[in-house]
Amino acid sequence: MTEKLTPAAVEAMLTRGPFHQWLGLRVQKVDEEGIELTATWREEWVVNPDRRYTHGGILAALVDLTADWALVAHTGRGVPTIDMRVDYHRAAMPGDLTAKGRIVKRGGQFSVAEASVYDKDGALLASGRGVYLTAPPKA
Repeated sequence: MTEKLTPAAVEAMLTRGPFHQWLGLRVQKVDEEGIELTATWREEWVVNPDRRYTHGGILAALVDLTADWALVAHTGRGVPTIDMRVDYHRAAMPGDLTAKGRIVKRGGQFSVAEASVYDKDGALLASGRGVYLTAPPKA
């Protein structure tokens, strides 16, 4: 891909998906280094009403989609996940989340990218790495 994508252009592509809309995703930054997203906190994320922490599936989804979309500057599109690992570092309490993703290895068929998710105070909540199918789509 030769055309540089703006954060607004990436956000327009990313938020076509209803799940991404529900997460309240906004693209803060996209460049050769990677991507930074924010997700608007929702009460529906709470898994334990007494402790009020966010379900780990939300954090895993943010790791996956942020690592995936870190590749968008090179592919011009989201790419399918082949494999993914997530590590949880602390409970995510109510508040918007920030996810930062970067490419580890860019390949012709498969690429590796990683992402980290932070709370509103900048504390690391989850991190992970995925393998993505980056081969051009078949016509």
